[in-house]
Amino acid sequence: MLGPVILAASRSDRMRRLISAAPVTRQVVDRFIPGEGVDDIVPVIRELTGQGLELTMDVVGEDITNPARAAAARDAYLELIDRLKPLELGTRAEMSVKLSMFGQALDGGHELALANVRPVVEAAAEIGTTVTLDAEDHTTLDSMFAIHEELRKDFPQTGCVIQAYLFRTEADARRLAANGSRVRLVKGAYKEPASVAYLDKHEIDRAYVRILRTLMEGEGYPMIGSHDPRLIAIGQELAHRAGRKLDEYEFQMLYGIRTEEHLRLVAEGHRMRVYTAYGTDWYGYFMRRLAEKPANLRFFARSMITKG
Repeated sequence: MLGPVILAASRSDRMRRLISAAPVTRQVVDRFIPGEGVDDIVPVIRELTGQGLELTMDVVGEDITNPARAAAARDAYLELIDRLKPLELGTRAEMSVKLSMFGQALDGGHELALANVRPVVEAAAEIGTTVTLDAEDHTTLDSMFAIHEELRKDFPQTGCVIQAYLFRTEADARRLAANGSRVRLVKGAYKEPASVAYLDKHEIDRAYVRILRTLMEGEGYPMIGSHDPRLIAIGQELAHRAGRKLDEYEFQMLYGIRTEEHLRLVAEGHRMRVYTAYGTDWYGYFMRRLAEKPANLRFFARSMITKG
């Protein structure tokens, strides 16, 4: 029951100041966010890809309040792409973007977000990689899917994320699975009302399996975003039943969570992509990581007690 409370705190300026000021916070944040700038992150990229892992890079930041900040977010991704170019990693290092960072919530935000994200997608394609559009709360999804469809006209490899806890997602998955797109399936990490989302964990898990089956049996490229051992095993079984080869789907997990499992999957021949976030505006991202899993919250609380 703590998840909704933490998600509410993620939008509280008072809680942001309190948690940011705690002496131990930086140490705990480093577990999930390995750097604040692109200079910090390049060695991490080298290390993880050297272990056979793949990455999707996220420059953290949300709730953009003006067009200048949206343009700055675009430029941060373009800087990342510029630094990735000499590494010649291709799709082993892609990007994940939240359209809220590109101005989606501002006046005329749909057009602004599309205008800001397009040069990022173009630049990614020029170095042989791609971009995945992250899903945010349910009110933003129609815009996100419309931008996804528009981008795919020129860049069909552009991916998107769907969230199992939303009632709409089974229909979204059927549509996306039929047209060859890249789709990451996650449980969902935003506070949503009971009118649009499952709130019970078991209902969410069941929905996840139904949706993953649809993706595996479709024509797209499924990306299994989960740390749940049971869902990972089910994903492997569904892929086997659908006759998929090991390079026809992938697993994705967050940086800093179940790192031994990352390497185990690679050792078994699976594609394993680590969602790796960096940047100075880490608070919202960090709080959702706490909300997603009680073990993360226990880790933070234990650190506060022993190090605070």
